[in-house]
Amino acid sequence: MANFESEIKAFAGYLRLERSLSKNTVLAYTQDLAQFASFLNSKGKSSFTEASSQDVDDYLSARFSATSKRTQSRIISSLKAFYKFNHIENGKQENPMERIDTPKLTRTLPDVLSVEEVNKIIDSVDVSTDEGVRNRAIIELLYSCGLRVSELITLKVSDLFFKEQFVRVVGKGNKQRLIPIGEYAIAAVNNWLPIREKFLSQAKDRGTGATLGKHKKSEKLSEAENTLFLNRRGGRLTRQMIFMMIQKQVAAAEINKEVHPHTFRHSFATHLVENGADLRAVQDMLGHESILTTEIYTHVSTRQWMKNILDHHPQR
Repeated sequence: MANFESEIKAFAGYLRLERSLSKNTVLAYTQDLAQFASFLNSKGKSSFTEASSQDVDDYLSARFSATSKRTQSRIISSLKAFYKFNHIENGKQENPMERIDTPKLTRTLPDVLSVEEVNKIIDSVDVSTDEGVRNRAIIELLYSCGLRVSELITLKVSDLFFKEQFVRVVGKGNKQRLIPIGEYAIAAVNNWLPIREKFLSQAKDRGTGATLGKHKKSEKLSEAENTLFLNRRGGRLTRQMIFMMIQKQVAAAEINKEVHPHTFRHSFATHLVENGADLRAVQDMLGHESILTTEIYTHVSTRQWMKNILDHHPQR
């Protein structure tokens, strides 16, 4: 597998440095490639350049039997991107992905919360505890700024510009954008900041884990010192922690919808569009490269409007 590993490593470097893709996208693409490498290795091949069109057909048939169209699309995108990279690096070679089409995805409308439901979830947080103060600030920020979870957990104290009422966010492809922040979210974060200092101070007193070496402890503390949201041990929160917290608060608020952290982003965008916000402004705030991605929220808004009309129509 040595050849495969070196090819995947070179491809990962290309995705990060040349394409400026996010860590999550690079990880997904390289994992797809690693699975394809295992398949080719089982057929006695030692390099991606040895793959034939028939190999690709056999591999995709095996993978697609138990995957969604979205996953199928990503796998094909991963392999196509690799063979494009291979052409750039090694000149004209046979491309086994040349005749493979990417499945067309139907655009599904995301579930959104009403303003009342968002407020119920926020109000369900017990702010008599340190974690509760933090969790309320997290939900306020997710909704007020429409952040992705990856953006939230990497947000830094130095990214907060409350006097000017905006936050600086580093999104996909390491691209920065500025997002206005409302007074409720500012107040919630300001309530959290003194507790954050307490968590950080406690972490410094005991180090960030007894089993870590001195250098690792120093690295962890250095990373935590500017990270906005921390756990009680002074470490950065994970996506899973945020997901579990949201599930807990949705249950406490007795909301009977499937809600995850991204739902607040969808709700943020939909409520802006419903209230007449310019679509280009919403695109900028969400960090969408294409306006077509943002346009889905006009359909969500229309769906809500139609439901409201039908619910109140005398002959529905």
